[in-house]
Amino acid sequence: MARLADYYLVVTYDLDKRAEGEGQGRILQRFPEKDWEDSPFPQGIELFCQPSGWQLVPERQPASFFVAVLTDINSERHYCACFTFWEGLDNPQKAEAGEVDEADDELTVVQPAQVFAPKSLVLVSRLDHTEVFRNCLGLIYTVHVDGLTVPMETVVGNLLTCVIPIAGGSQPGQQERAASLRTITLGAGDRQVIQTPIDDALPVSGSTVAQLFRQLGIVNVLYLFCAALTEHKILFLSSSYQRLTDACRGLLAIMFPLKYSFTYVPILPGKLLEVLSTPTPFIIGVNSFFRSETQELLDVIIADLDGGTVTIPECVHISLLPEPLLQQTQTLLSMILDPELEVADHAFPPLSTQPSALKIQDKEIRGVFLWLFARLFQGYRWCLHIIRIHPEPVIRFHKAAFLGQRSLTEDDFLMKVLDGMAFAGFVSERGPPYRATDLFDDLVANHVERIRQEETCPHKIMNHVKELAEQLFKNENPYPAVAMHKVQRPSENSQNNAQSQTPFPMLDEVTVELFIDHAAAKLKTAPPVVKSELKGMVPSGPPLGDIVDRNGNVMANSARRLEVVRNCITYIFENKMLEAKKLMPAVLRALKGRAARVCLTQELNQHVLQNRAVLDDQQFDYIVRMLNCTLQDCSHIDEHGIAAALLPLVTAFCRKMGAGITQFAYSCVQEHMVWATMQFWEAMFYSDVQSHIRALYLETEDGQQQNNHEEQDRLGNGREISALELASEQSRLWPTLSKEMQTERVQKEESTVFSQAIHYANRMSYLLLPLDTSKNRLLRSTGLVDVESVSNSYVTNSIAGSMAESYDTESGFEDAESSDVANSVVRFINRFVDKVCNESGVTNEHLKALHTMIPDIVQMHIETLDAVHRESKRLPPIQKPKLLRPMLLPGEELVMDGMRVHLIPDGREEAMGLMGGPPLLPAEGAIFLTTYRLIFKGTPNDPLVGEQVVTRSFPIASLTKEKRISVTLPMDQFIQEGLQLRSCTFQLMKIAFDEEVASDLAEVFRKHMHKLRYPQHVQGTFAFTVGQCGKMVVEHKTKDKNQSLKTLSKNLVKSAKRTIGRQYVTRKKYSPPTWENRSSFQSELDEDEISVSEDVDQSSLTLSSTMRSSDRQTMSNVVERACCRDYQRLGLGTLSNSLTRSKNEPFRISTVNRMYTVCRSYPGLLIVPQSIPDTTIQRICRCYRQNRFPVVCWRNPRTKGVLLRSAGLHAKGVVGFFKSPNTPASGPSQADSISLEQEKYLQAIISSMPSYSESSGRNTLSGFTSTHMSTSDSSDNLRQPKIGALMKQVMGAKEEAPGTFSRGALGQRAKVISLSQPKVSGKARNTPRGKWGSIRGSGRLSAYNPDVGTRLAGKESPQPNGGPSEALFLRQQKAYLYIIGDKAQLKGGKQDSFQQWEVVPIEVCDVRQVKNSFKKLMKACVPSSSTSDPNMSFLRCLEESEWMALLHRVLQVSVLVVELLDSGSSVMVSLEDGWDVTTQVVSLVQLLSDPYYRTFDGFRLLVEKEWLSFGHRFSHRGAQTLGSQNSGFTPVFLQFLDCVHQIHLQFPMEFEFSQYYLKFLAYHYVSNRFRTFLLDSDYERIELGVLYEEKGERKCPQVCKSVWDYIDRLNKKTPVFYNYMFSPEDEEVLRPYTFNSNLKVWDFYREETLSEGPSYDWELRGREERVAEETPDKADSSGPKSQRQIVWPCYDSLSKVVPDAITKMLQDLQSLEAELGQTSEKWKDTWDKMKAAQRTESKLESKPSFSSSLLMSSNLSHQRRSQGVYLQESGVGSSINLAMDHEASATSTPVAGRPSTSTLYSQFQSTESENRSFEGILFKKGALLKPWKPRWFVLDKTKHQLRYYDSRQDKECKGVIELAEVESVIPGAPTMGAPKNIEEKAFFDLKTTKRVYNFCAQDSLKAQLWMDSVQSCLSDA
Repeated sequence: MARLADYYLVVTYDLDKRAEGEGQGRILQRFPEKDWEDSPFPQGIELFCQPSGWQLVPERQPASFFVAVLTDINSERHYCACFTFWEGLDNPQKAEAGEVDEADDELTVVQPAQVFAPKSLVLVSRLDHTEVFRNCLGLIYTVHVDGLTVPMETVVGNLLTCVIPIAGGSQPGQQERAASLRTITLGAGDRQVIQTPIDDALPVSGSTVAQLFRQLGIVNVLYLFCAALTEHKILFLSSSYQRLTDACRGLLAIMFPLKYSFTYVPILPGKLLEVLSTPTPFIIGVNSFFRSETQELLDVIIADLDGGTVTIPECVHISLLPEPLLQQTQTLLSMILDPELEVADHAFPPLSTQPSALKIQDKEIRGVFLWLFARLFQGYRWCLHIIRIHPEPVIRFHKAAFLGQRSLTEDDFLMKVLDGMAFAGFVSERGPPYRATDLFDDLVANHVERIRQEETCPHKIMNHVKELAEQLFKNENPYPAVAMHKVQRPSENSQNNAQSQTPFPMLDEVTVELFIDHAAAKLKTAPPVVKSELKGMVPSGPPLGDIVDRNGNVMANSARRLEVVRNCITYIFENKMLEAKKLMPAVLRALKGRAARVCLTQELNQHVLQNRAVLDDQQFDYIVRMLNCTLQDCSHIDEHGIAAALLPLVTAFCRKMGAGITQFAYSCVQEHMVWATMQFWEAMFYSDVQSHIRALYLETEDGQQQNNHEEQDRLGNGREISALELASEQSRLWPTLSKEMQTERVQKEESTVFSQAIHYANRMSYLLLPLDTSKNRLLRSTGLVDVESVSNSYVTNSIAGSMAESYDTESGFEDAESSDVANSVVRFINRFVDKVCNESGVTNEHLKALHTMIPDIVQMHIETLDAVHRESKRLPPIQKPKLLRPMLLPGEELVMDGMRVHLIPDGREEAMGLMGGPPLLPAEGAIFLTTYRLIFKGTPNDPLVGEQVVTRSFPIASLTKEKRISVTLPMDQFIQEGLQLRSCTFQLMKIAFDEEVASDLAEVFRKHMHKLRYPQHVQGTFAFTVGQCGKMVVEHKTKDKNQSLKTLSKNLVKSAKRTIGRQYVTRKKYSPPTWENRSSFQSELDEDEISVSEDVDQSSLTLSSTMRSSDRQTMSNVVERACCRDYQRLGLGTLSNSLTRSKNEPFRISTVNRMYTVCRSYPGLLIVPQSIPDTTIQRICRCYRQNRFPVVCWRNPRTKGVLLRSAGLHAKGVVGFFKSPNTPASGPSQADSISLEQEKYLQAIISSMPSYSESSGRNTLSGFTSTHMSTSDSSDNLRQPKIGALMKQVMGAKEEAPGTFSRGALGQRAKVISLSQPKVSGKARNTPRGKWGSIRGSGRLSAYNPDVGTRLAGKESPQPNGGPSEALFLRQQKAYLYIIGDKAQLKGGKQDSFQQWEVVPIEVCDVRQVKNSFKKLMKACVPSSSTSDPNMSFLRCLEESEWMALLHRVLQVSVLVVELLDSGSSVMVSLEDGWDVTTQVVSLVQLLSDPYYRTFDGFRLLVEKEWLSFGHRFSHRGAQTLGSQNSGFTPVFLQFLDCVHQIHLQFPMEFEFSQYYLKFLAYHYVSNRFRTFLLDSDYERIELGVLYEEKGERKCPQVCKSVWDYIDRLNKKTPVFYNYMFSPEDEEVLRPYTFNSNLKVWDFYREETLSEGPSYDWELRGREERVAEETPDKADSSGPKSQRQIVWPCYDSLSKVVPDAITKMLQDLQSLEAELGQTSEKWKDTWDKMKAAQRTESKLESKPSFSSSLLMSSNLSHQRRSQGVYLQESGVGSSINLAMDHEASATSTPVAGRPSTSTLYSQFQSTESENRSFEGILFKKGALLKPWKPRWFVLDKTKHQLRYYDSRQDKECKGVIELAEVESVIPGAPTMGAPKNIEEKAFFDLKTTKRVYNFCAQDSLKAQLWMDSVQSCLSDA
């Protein structure tokens, strides 16, 4: 029984203690006066009576009532019911007005005469009966107001002595009716029935919960619910106090069965608002009056009850219920609160869907939350550990196991709830197994099955919820019928009749006290009410079933996987190691699943006998690996209990290591976080203690009462009794036991716990002390924060052997270290022991004993470990795969020997087996660092492909990025440190260092790698260091003889001498033209600005006299190198005698830059207009960036238009052409003169064009058009719009924005005109020469500046049909020179008046763009990790890299330039610094326009000329040295090669070289294996002395310095570079399509050959094959071998394994010849024979005069466009056509200007098979100052050349005279030094475009024969 009210008090306004504007309350009277012993009087009630503060008001307010809740120091709640009314009193402020401070603003108000003060009647109770309190206090007030006759003292006395029962029984029977119903009366004619709840444990909510949901809505309340459970701060706001209390009560009611244990103040007085800034969680209510004060609370969730909002601050994250619970809960709540929602869409809604009454609704909502908790906590009793039963049950909850079994480890909400205070209270209250049970216990234990089945059907859940609601309602209202109140209310008039009201009377204290004492005495004499509490065993419910892993049941339950695990373990224990090894990878994969890990622990358990299992080394190793793999996936809380199951095993498995030394498995599995987690050890400890205590009581029962079996059956139905059931039984029996029995049991339990504590101290020291105690693990991985930092101290067998030596420190340190380890382990174990022993009630003596024991245990263990560690070093190391040595190139040396590493798969899927086949990666092997490459060589981990060898390598110079990574290997479950290395040859190596590689070694490796990657100077690169065997080049110290050229820079002289000293002329195909003694050169020297030193006699200044012979040789090298052969071929200038040089040649070769003073980055010899003197050049060059002034690099042999290249201008725009450049202006005159000279320069170029000069008839524009096109006008119309459209595209003109390039001074945009395409006759459409692969849509409207547009399009206005007038117009209007410039620089400027040149502004790609694009391209082609993100797919990444867009831009500009050149204009490309984009465009233009550049020689020449000579900065762009490291890798040359590849794809028959040739160059231009692509310009190469090296120095013949020589050499051996489809059309101009859709990704970026690494170093290829051939002979005994071979795309080199038909044929031929013992022919000869055979088939039986050169062409004609399939036409027709072709071309172009067929044909030196039309001995006069020599000459009509050899037997051709260049053959005269006694008629001269050859035959007859033969060849051609 309990008192209804503890205290009654009257609180009134305190007039004495009134501060300014702030009143205070004081207690007027209080009963009883002295505190009750069981509930002290709460302090501070005055504050709570008026939470908003005590104030006087001018008019009376209605009486109010609310209940505040106070919590005392014992966390008992006191309910304070406050009834407040207002009493009038004379205004005290009138009297005190004088005293009040002037500042008070109340003075301004007129003071009323009477004011009203609040007075509160307060009841303080521990029971919460709001309505009863309201009625009682109302009655007292009524008695006072209405002046009833009842004495007030009686009423109060009765109230304070009223006693009611706390709660009814569990089932209200008849006898308990009196108990749960109590009628009370206060003696004023009133009567009230108080119903107490049946079960006290369930909260009473009335209708507060429903009210709360109505005010805030479902989602908001759920937010508050989750916030309260996860311990956030919640603040309610309302203007009603009672509503605040109700809301708080409602929130607490739905939290049942959890109880809120933090600050709970439903009504907080305004004076205590600072409580809100407390750091602990709370639920507090505050009047809305104080809303502004709550605004700055940053971490408080504010619920506004009146406004219906919940505000969650940004910094607060509320974890919500896990799905699907959240969704289901919301659905159920809406079904209760808004039943109409479900049927809102029904056509015939049910008639009434009203929600239940508020009280019922309230219970239904609580039913939902009960159901929710039953689902959340389902099965919680199976995770309780009972540690002690007597004297008090001690129970712990195993959180990890609970989360694991529910597979909710990831769930934030549940984690927080289980960690919270409320749940701790829940466990301690509901944990004990023997106690009274309530509704929740029943629900969570007995309705699990029902809940699980109904889970998916909301209506069934709803029925269940309604049943729960009924029970809850019944609990609150056991007798709903009896609820009746008869309480008087104050009459209306008395409330209004305020004036007459007397003040509330003071009560007579004595009378009230008497009442109270009397009642107390009565209670004492009354017999005690015995409330029979029904205790019983708490049901546990069904155990948690195996809930499937989140990632799907397949993973968990796959029986096949478990089978694999079992088999593997069986094999290990049966010692079938090979079988086990094969299964191992599968087992390690399977162990990712939980079921497999559980299976592993069970299987291993069966192999343990008496806690011990001794294994041999190999078994031990495998078991340890499996244990590690299993533990690796355990989280640190070990939710699946895997680590717990393995704990006994790791102390059981062991191996003998020597006399009395045993190593246990625990020393090898320490590296897991689990072992360092305190919670894990506690849970393990408690579960062990529980099982021991269970065993303890099972024994006692067996011993004492055998008859208890029936009971056991009754409890367990034949199953084992759980520990909780036992405990419950023991608790039931406890009171019946005798004292001795009780103490005995307590002691037994305590000693059980104690012995377990000792056991665990041992266990923990096993797992925490590392094998090598010098490396402490605990210190490093403090806590569980940084997983990565866990280092690899894991050492199995004796990898330690190899490592430990390096770790041994001096002994002094070591002791200090190990004691440090010991200390930290001891501290850890002590913390553990303290915690568990205090919780489980171990006595203090025992605890002290433990603390003294622990250090000894640890020390002892350290000593045994040291012995084990010593032994483990001696063990033979585990058999790891043998390290395979890589093949090295000649001259390549190892820098670091192989370090054992694992090659980890990256994002390329082929090698991982995802595309089929077993995974080749990960592989185990070694990484080697050589002077040239980084090589990985090893074998795959997967045993199915264990025989294959995996190789990955790339040149060290191509490394672009290196970053450290940490890798988890699937085999050994440790995090290894590793490196990710990316190279610009599109290779990626992810390597993880093996445990045996010390980390400092890995660091050394990185340092070496960096040193090799970025040498101090280019001379440190492999190309220079190779073959020198460590010795640097020794400089020749010759005395400086050439005094005459003192002005040469010192450096230059030095380096030139160095090169000259040891080199002589490089032989190329042409014999090097030599310098003649020419007067013109003399004059040029005189003009030169580099004035020669004065003291030298001018007459001595011809070159031959100034330079020593060796220097002269170098000069002839300059001639050679500067690609003069090419200029001569193009007719751009010759170096022959000035006499033979035609003065009207428009261009000359200038030597102005021979000392590299004008422009450092240009070659020594340059082609400039004939009319421009060198002095002008030196002035002009200053206007251009880097002094790179415009020079000619190619000339169109047909139109004679020239292609020029230069850098962009210095000045801000084109204006710089004509205004002053950025030179220090020394007066305006100089500036003007320069701009004039510039103009003069351009004019000179324009006037060089035949179409401009109009001098001789052959050169007119109409002339050249008419010969090549059927009708000049229509063809022009056809071509020009194409150029227009091209132009528009290149310049990126939008349709809306015409005039993107300004027309000179006409900067403004002119009117747009549309150009329609005139219809052209079918015949005309096919006439333009060349192939057009580009933009065909010329019929579109072109929009740009009409001026340019029309000029380009060749018409003034769109006339429907073309006529001669337009062609004429074209001739006047077309610009002679187009300048392609950068849009950013060309901002307008004046045009020359005749509009002879035109500026075309385009946007070029910046170098930075190329760099970034390349980085993205690499990541797209070689991703570092595989991803399923669709945004990271290959194509998406490729698109984002914009690489294709950049190619498109370059190709587009090039095609435009080709078009312009072909239409007869000249073009000057003048972009950026003239060495990146300019080079790309210029080289592509030449490649597209001139078939010669599509041959081997031509392409080489093109690269040497445009890229090397003209100073593309290879070293800088390739970041080859330390200096350029920061500039990053920018693959401009690669971009060019990619463009060539795109063209090659579109025109496969036009190139003599194959795609492989391009890949080869792409690889080696970054590899630094050759010197070709090093350094930034010819100047630097001369300085270093690498420009004119003699091929492959004699010292080291196998090392090639030049990539070209290497290619030549290789080409003679193998056809790999040759394109079999090669059959060019004459003078073909290619026009590729350039749109992105036409471009393909180059396979160079994506292909990989894991069998041998990159195939670009051929020496390695050959050698590996040889090695492979030697080995297989031995193993042939195994029976018949299959001929089939599996070819893997990423493993084998397809070209090698599956060669194309022709290669295969050539290979077969070679092997046949080898078998027959013949000397095998060169492949080229064979190929030529095949072609010749093909030729003879279609040969005519015709006159022998039909020359063979014609036949050669006919052969080519047969290989027309049908991709190399020969067309067998009728012979006659074809040859006639050909003859006509030949006549046409012979007439149209002068023979000299046309590249001969021989250049289009082959350069392969072959002997026997050559077509020798005529041969014999001739004397030939040598070059300048050289004697006559006899040579063996061969006239070859097929190749159209005259070759000569030293003798008849000589295989090597010494020189070639191209017949195409021969102008005439005339009889000559003997000159000085001619052979004696030979008649004069035997001499004859051969005049070529370059020079005159003087010959002498043996007699005049022979001479005549020779002349005739040559002449006939010429006429045939």
